[in-house]
Amino acid sequence: MSKLLLAAAAVAFSATAGFAADLPNKKAAAEPIVVSPWDFAVGATLTSDYIFRGISQSNHKPSVWGRGELRYNINSTWQLYAGISGESIKLSPTLPSPALELDAIAGVRATFGSLGVDVGAIVYGYPNTPAALWPRTLTWWEGYIKPTYTINDMITVGANLNVTPSFLNSGAGGTYLSATAKLSLPNDIALSGEFGRQWLGKTDALFGPVNLPDYNYWNVGASYTYKIATVDLRYHGSDLSKTNCAVISGVSRYCGHRIVGTLSFDLTSKDLK
Repeated sequence: MSKLLLAAAAVAFSATAGFAADLPNKKAAAEPIVVSPWDFAVGATLTSDYIFRGISQSNHKPSVWGRGELRYNINSTWQLYAGISGESIKLSPTLPSPALELDAIAGVRATFGSLGVDVGAIVYGYPNTPAALWPRTLTWWEGYIKPTYTINDMITVGANLNVTPSFLNSGAGGTYLSATAKLSLPNDIALSGEFGRQWLGKTDALFGPVNLPDYNYWNVGASYTYKIATVDLRYHGSDLSKTNCAVISGVSRYCGHRIVGTLSFDLTSKDLK
């Protein structure tokens, strides 16, 4: 009897040991998900009039834009970025004009809960500027800070502060300050607007010197976004007179009130996943 019990115990032990050997000693660890800190954004735009702070850069004609930006996410709060963009332009309806504005941009973005801050600099370049248009190249740069605050899922407010030591490389310092607001509605529709003030100084001896006029600029419009495409219809206005418009841009009719339609496409790496 004891032999039978010993044999049964041995069989039971060997079966249990064999079953236990089939199980891992520890729970298998999940493979870590590696998220690249690098990101990018590319885009293209067709607009019926390239308006820059109330002044046409395209002779009130359509303009085509292209852009690209490389981003590096340090962590969930901080992001570094650098980019380049190009826009078709016509700065004079009669004089020879550069056909392209080529811009370079770099900066850092930070997010603290509902508050976002963007600090950086942008260079506005005008390759092959004809000497007949300006006595020197138009290339100039601005530093900027752009805070935004998300009040809730529908309302976002913000501000823009842009400062340059030489507006259009004329020797005249410039400061632009504006307030912005955006209302996000159902079905990917948004209403947005901006009101700003442009302060300008005196040009250097090569340009006169001339006191460039200060002025107010505003825009308000509506947009609809479907996937990566956005359609925007916007009214632009300023309090620049024709005389003051000619002092800044060289063309009296480049200012005034305009309704501009824009179609843009924007793609990031997240859209490819």
